[in-house]
Amino acid sequence: MRITVSKEDYLKAILEAEAEGQPVISATLKNWLSVSAPAVTMALRRLKRDGLVGVRDDGRVRLTSAGRQIARRTAVRHHLIERMLTEVFGMEWYKVHEEAERLEHAVSPDFEGRLAQMLGRGGKCPHGNSVSPESGGARRQRGLELLSEAALHRDYQVDSIYERDRGFMEFLDRRGIRPGVRLRVVGRNYDDTLELQTPVGTTALGSPAAQRIWVRSTRSSRDGAKQLQIRKGR
Repeated sequence: MRITVSKEDYLKAILEAEAEGQPVISATLKNWLSVSAPAVTMALRRLKRDGLVGVRDDGRVRLTSAGRQIARRTAVRHHLIERMLTEVFGMEWYKVHEEAERLEHAVSPDFEGRLAQMLGRGGKCPHGNSVSPESGGARRQRGLELLSEAALHRDYQVDSIYERDRGFMEFLDRRGIRPGVRLRVVGRNYDDTLELQTPVGTTALGSPAAQRIWVRSTRSSRDGAKQLQIRKGR
């Protein structure tokens, strides 16, 4: 069976959509891959014929074990290339996803092995994401929460950001929001728009954007002083 660029794109998109909790149906793949509905239909027919996906009666697409293996292998190459572009070549974090999308299909097993030897197989990509796409449940088990759920007057560190939309990432970067940055929630408006204190100042962020950013709560100096006073009072 010949694994084409198109097959790798579809299989990785299905894996990523699963991780983000999206319903994996034809319309999802059409939007994610910017292709026509007939193109999705034909691609799924070929993938099903090759035993790489299954399609349920309700239209939900699932990866077979063989399809999942290919999708994960493609995701690993993508991850290594993103790290190479930032750690070796210093490319901006919001640019590397698109570049890796193009390069991931041209990487030979030998070059992939050399990248893994140089960079290590673990680690996070420039967007803070793990090697394999990670579900929201798995992120919560690691103590993360969505920025949209953040408590008022609390300090957080940005852990990871969904990376498929370069315009969104550039929007965040201009506001000082990127993986590893610390920020504070200083206001929440009636429409759930957040007011954030970031390294570049105070900025507003709507709920749809905040729902694509995973953060970890940190103890601020004020919280630490309060805890110290409580202990002294005892």
